[in-house]
Amino acid sequence: MTNLAARRLLLVHAHPDDEAIGTGATMAHYARAGAQVTLVTCTLGEEGEIHVPALAGLAADAADQLGGYRIAELAAACAALGVSDHRFLGGAGRYRDSGMMGLVTNDHPRAFWQADLDEAAGHLVEIMREVRPQVLVTYDPNGFYGHPDHIQAHRVAMRAAELATAEGFGPAKIYWTAMPKSVLEAGMAAFGESSDNPFAGIDRFDDLPFGTPDAEIAARIDGTDQHAAKEASMRAHATQIPASSWLYSIAGNFGGEFMGVEYYTLAAGERGPGSGPYGWEDDLFAGLAPEAVGPAAVAGADALAESGAR
Repeated sequence: MTNLAARRLLLVHAHPDDEAIGTGATMAHYARAGAQVTLVTCTLGEEGEIHVPALAGLAADAADQLGGYRIAELAAACAALGVSDHRFLGGAGRYRDSGMMGLVTNDHPRAFWQADLDEAAGHLVEIMREVRPQVLVTYDPNGFYGHPDHIQAHRVAMRAAELATAEGFGPAKIYWTAMPKSVLEAGMAAFGESSDNPFAGIDRFDDLPFGTPDAEIAARIDGTDQHAAKEASMRAHATQIPASSWLYSIAGNFGGEFMGVEYYTLAAGERGPGSGPYGWEDDLFAGLAPEAVGPAAVAGADALAESGAR
């Protein structure tokens, strides 16, 4: 409890590279501003595709060494974001990448999808006890797009917040990553005529497995000055994000808005002051005193119950 930064942000992600794609600008923004940014990654991402042909032998169905390689990729990505505090949940390799929903890899004995909820949450509580985050960021109950490890990361994070709250050091605010429907609609329009269209085959943004009505968004974090750091962190994950990825097309053509701005819903805690038609916060710590360390209280418990995490 000594020498804690005035602002402390904890992010819980499922695999290496999730932090860069989903919250990289936010992490870089707060790290540069002097906040304590702690990243917890739940698996090594052993089941990921490999986009570097020379490294194909690392695959799960070959040497099964991709997870170890991705530890180094994650370290480089965190360095690009200016984040020095990174942990693997329960230690590197305790939980294994479960693969996509419905695959046999979901049943691996170390698959994160099979993890005991309270045991996994207990590992996260120990980190919370040390860093005392005021703000927790993770996925929504569907893991943003339905991956089992993302869903489990949500459950573990919410259960850990509940347990930490019971001990008196739970986060004051909990956010879930989100994408406003207006941004998705603009993205579909921008890429409509592109040969590298990530929305190909999708006629309506309502057909996507994610997307949040703008009125339900609570925070818009403007990290446009950090979008280069976010891009660098993504490039560090070379096995997972090919150099030809449409994500880099976004970086090149729409870097500020599409790469540097990230959105969140508020799952627990009191909403701070905001602006615009929906009162979006521009700071995840909005409304908190510098040393506010308190429970997300009843709201956190309610969010947990609604997510079916028990």
